[in-house]
Amino acid sequence: MTVEIAQPAPAVQSADDTHGEATPADEAFWEEPGAPGDGDAAGSAHGIVAQGTAKDVVTQGTANDVATQSTSTDVVAQDARDFGAYVRAGGWAFALKVARSVRPGGEAAGETAKISAKDFAELAGCSPERVMRYYKAWDKAADDGLVPYFEALAPGQDVELPDSDVWHSYYISRSSAASDRGTAIAAAAEAEGIRPTKALEVAENPTALRAAILADPSTAQAARAALLDRLKEDPALQTELARDIARTDDLKKAVATETQAASRIGYVRQIVENGQVKTPAGQTIEATSELRAEAERHLSLIDELDEGEDTGEWASDAYDTVKDLVAQTVQADPELRLQERRTKFYSSLQKATKVFEELTFDDVDDLDTIYEDDMLQRLEELQQAVGMCITALRKAAPSN
Repeated sequence: MTVEIAQPAPAVQSADDTHGEATPADEAFWEEPGAPGDGDAAGSAHGIVAQGTAKDVVTQGTANDVATQSTSTDVVAQDARDFGAYVRAGGWAFALKVARSVRPGGEAAGETAKISAKDFAELAGCSPERVMRYYKAWDKAADDGLVPYFEALAPGQDVELPDSDVWHSYYISRSSAASDRGTAIAAAAEAEGIRPTKALEVAENPTALRAAILADPSTAQAARAALLDRLKEDPALQTELARDIARTDDLKKAVATETQAASRIGYVRQIVENGQVKTPAGQTIEATSELRAEAERHLSLIDELDEGEDTGEWASDAYDTVKDLVAQTVQADPELRLQERRTKFYSSLQKATKVFEELTFDDVDDLDTIYEDDMLQRLEELQQAVGMCITALRKAAPSN
């Protein structure tokens, strides 16, 4: 019975004896009742020891509960202090732990109480590369006078830390940042006023970037603006993009529409900025005050449109209005109207001449292989038309 009460005693051995050696009380406890040579006195002593041990177990259990509660409170308090330190100092709080514990280069193991970055990483449960990123960040800050050098720090020593906002100016969280590509990305990020780590993270996750562009219009707009900026300095990308557009019917139509709108807006803008306009026949004339005022009014409406708003309808309206005013201007001036007819006729004559000059049979050895009755008929009709023009012009020619 006494032995059954004393059964919790193994917990005492496990909790109190860290070296695995039995205490005298434990040895007495594990002796079986009625062992040879002990007698009744021994058995009574065994019972007393067992009872005392059971009481000790109860007392020890209560003490352990109190100790556990106290330890939990200490752990929570330590977490809170660590959190507050990190909020105030950011990564500097962890960099200090590395700086004061990791042996700086040039110091042998026997010269300092500090350990190597590899050993520190093993204790921390992380990679030596991560430890060295914190190490290098501290080293750069020390060169700038923000923190003490490694040699001036001892294990466990606390120093005043820089503000958390400057941490990302020194810490590079990704090894890719050390490459030429990473360096260029980091430099571009700094120029844009953002943290290099953010840009590097995006660059390392192109699939995530694609998903964001596909799902979010604002992200797509930002990507479009960035792509346009890059196109200015990347001829190869210009060619690739142009090829992609040419191979996509919808994009070709969109480009043609936007090109037409841009051309019409340019026509109107030319009137406002230079005070000149081209007639339908192609001659350049001075724009009237009425024409310039109307062109300026339409242009101001176009310039006030939002960046993403469609300008096609506005461009067409402005172009048609200005074109009508130009035609009215030409018709109102007899001399100008005559010059317009002359210019139009001469322009058509030049185009016809160029086309006919390209129509040659010099490189055709066997005309019978390409002969069609329609060809001969069309040439004969053309010959008659040309003859009529020549006759009309000869009659109009001044007599000598």
